[in-house]
Amino acid sequence: MLKILSAQQIKELDRYTIGHEPIADIDLMERACHSFAGWLTNKFSRNKKIGIICGTGNNGGDGLGIARLIKEQGYSVSVWIIRGEMNESENFKINLQRLGEQIPYTEIIEPSDCESFKEYPVLIDAIFGSGLSREPQEIYAQVISYINQTDSIHIAVDIPSGLFADRPSSGEIVQATHTVTFQTPKLSFFLPENEKWVGEMHLVNIGLSQEYLNQVETKNFYLEEIDIQKRLKHRRKFSHKGSYGHALLIAGSYGKMGASVLASKAALRSGVGLLTTHTPKSGNVILQTAVPEAMNSADESDTVFTSLPEQLNYNSIGIGPGLGTDKKTAQAFALLLKQYKNPLVIDADALNLLAQNKELLPLIPENSILTPHSKEFERLVGYWPTDFSKLSLGRTFSVKTKCIIVLKGAHTAICSPDGNIYFNSTGNPGMATGGSGDVLTGILTGLLAQGYSSLDAALVGVYLHGLAGDISANELTMNTLIASDLTSFLSKAFKKIGV
Repeated sequence: MLKILSAQQIKELDRYTIGHEPIADIDLMERACHSFAGWLTNKFSRNKKIGIICGTGNNGGDGLGIARLIKEQGYSVSVWIIRGEMNESENFKINLQRLGEQIPYTEIIEPSDCESFKEYPVLIDAIFGSGLSREPQEIYAQVISYINQTDSIHIAVDIPSGLFADRPSSGEIVQATHTVTFQTPKLSFFLPENEKWVGEMHLVNIGLSQEYLNQVETKNFYLEEIDIQKRLKHRRKFSHKGSYGHALLIAGSYGKMGASVLASKAALRSGVGLLTTHTPKSGNVILQTAVPEAMNSADESDTVFTSLPEQLNYNSIGIGPGLGTDKKTAQAFALLLKQYKNPLVIDADALNLLAQNKELLPLIPENSILTPHSKEFERLVGYWPTDFSKLSLGRTFSVKTKCIIVLKGAHTAICSPDGNIYFNSTGNPGMATGGSGDVLTGILTGLLAQGYSSLDAALVGVYLHGLAGDISANELTMNTLIASDLTSFLSKAFKKIGV
């Protein structure tokens, strides 16, 4: 999986590559320019006028190199250089000299020099890069404001100017339509508060040292398909339904039986051998009709969860979808926590019950998987001022409870008790629909029952859940996607990664 590095580690990676490949730093810059130009020329036709706004540091040097390369390929290119307090880097000077007379440039000294930005359908931001030390000031802030006022497509070189790689940002920041980043993604790209700045992220390889990447330590990772393929279990020829576990789902209440149906279907599609779903008595006919493959365990109550099945000898138990927060439900949940010592999957109203009854938190079995959305997580841990703070709270809560915390959302963050956080690379806004979380609970419960470790179940389950959403959106569109589509396309998700 890809390591997510701090701004300091990115500098060290560049230096290590230069010293150990070895390669001159200007040649490494040229390699980055070629990779960016390759992405750009595949994305945009030659009839697009392209403007490149450069600072005078190494990010500006990238911009000048990109201008020269795409000009050689027949693009109409204009260049602006911001003349503020930033000194010229040596690589900037070299690329400015290489620009020669083939591409005239305009120096920006005052805001009025930016008036012509609006004439360019594509503007490339090469002002600061990941070496930013403070928020943009004076002419730099004014130029960024001008960029953001245009209707152009904005493309950031490595990172939008004004955005910090690994801490909260403020002040003027380029609102990128696309961010083309080099080798490794930046932590800030995965946080909701930065969505409007980052736009669509694209990773391009520039051949930085794999030796350094192998040895450098980090606590943040970005999941790729190969990481999931390595963790998948494959079926054996002489196996039987007992080989793939027996899962229990405790879900549903009067008026919310759909949640138990969604979770049950997803658990079965995940490959579990046997499934029992515990519902209020009123849900028996609904479940048996909608999910004939699942066995039904009827609660003593007609409407809510109040009692446990007689035996709890299941390979995994998932609880929460559509459960409600009745007082008797809270009591039955507490009893489950006291009696069942294997990892649980805890979602939805089960999380709300934990938030309402904090004394239950120490009873959660180690390596359980909790799957809160933002509001559920806030009820558990309290308010956070920034998304960086939220990540820190997720990490701390995971370490403290010795549980896997799945912070749901775009780039779902999976926090593990060793302090690592894994960001998912699948999923789309179409999945922001009622019942999507119930499907994830079913998948995770099914995977746990099959013998996956809690962390592997979370990584594989979240990835496949998002991939099913991507396939659904591709075939049905994001606007029309509903939760049951995720289950329907889960088979295609498994097939796409080779199962």
